[in-house]
Amino acid sequence: MHEKHDSQSANRLVLLTGATGYVGARLLRALVERGERIRCLARRPEMLAGRVGAGSESVAGDVLDPSSLKPALEGVHTAYYLIHSMGSTDKFEEADRRGAQNFANAAAAAGVQRIVYLGGLGDSEQPLSPHLRSRHEVGQILRASGVQVIEFRASIVIGSGSLSFEMVRALVERLPVMISPRWVSVQSQPIAISDLLQYLVEALDVEVDDSPIYEIGGAERVSYGGLMREYAQQRGLRRLIIPVPVLTPRLSSLWLGLVTPLYARIGRKLVDSIQHPTVVRDRTAEQVFGVQPLG
Repeated sequence: MHEKHDSQSANRLVLLTGATGYVGARLLRALVERGERIRCLARRPEMLAGRVGAGSESVAGDVLDPSSLKPALEGVHTAYYLIHSMGSTDKFEEADRRGAQNFANAAAAAGVQRIVYLGGLGDSEQPLSPHLRSRHEVGQILRASGVQVIEFRASIVIGSGSLSFEMVRALVERLPVMISPRWVSVQSQPIAISDLLQYLVEALDVEVDDSPIYEIGGAERVSYGGLMREYAQQRGLRRLIIPVPVLTPRLSSLWLGLVTPLYARIGRKLVDSIQHPTVVRDRTAEQVFGVQPLG
């Protein structure tokens, strides 16, 4: 990652939401190592004890509680928005919508200069799953605030601990023979967590006009079935994947829940999204940022 930044940017205050999540925790570490001044917004700040660097802080707050956002955003130059409600037991689309609107209003009122948002790939001109549709809607809400937004749209994140990767790992490790639904053949464009973090860090200093949307991914397109076969090969496991056309999204989510308890709640939402191709169609990001995507 690029380590150099000018003295003016070194004095800025960066707000990080989602710092206890998979991507956020790793981004926090990268920003601390870079010497950024960071304020983390978390519902339980005590979970971040020991992770923030000198001159940085953690504050209690929730995007669904507008009153908590004003003090959190005071004096902030750039804010990372890494929040989604897919794990919520309530209607996650409504929660995402309210959270994004609250954050957008508070960021504009506080004079925030830039919001960096991580969303999801998917062709907005085609029918999308509720999850992907919500990811795009959040970006629209943030842009409507008038604050400059850099939106990254990514597919599967490859790295130990990511939801998609852990699903692949659990399925391959536990099932010698997989009776798999059609969605395992849908194309995606996975991105390595290291590449994703480099994009997010470089977004602090990159000079852009308006509020661009960047589609980001690795060097190759692959299906979930392809990922499963590759993981099995790397682990030296013999696995047989038998696709069948009869597993509906609901049955697929139950199948995932049985094999991977982690997905009992969010399985169906994730499967709904997997049914849609998530590939990079616009490679502008590779021209703007210094990332050389891994295969």
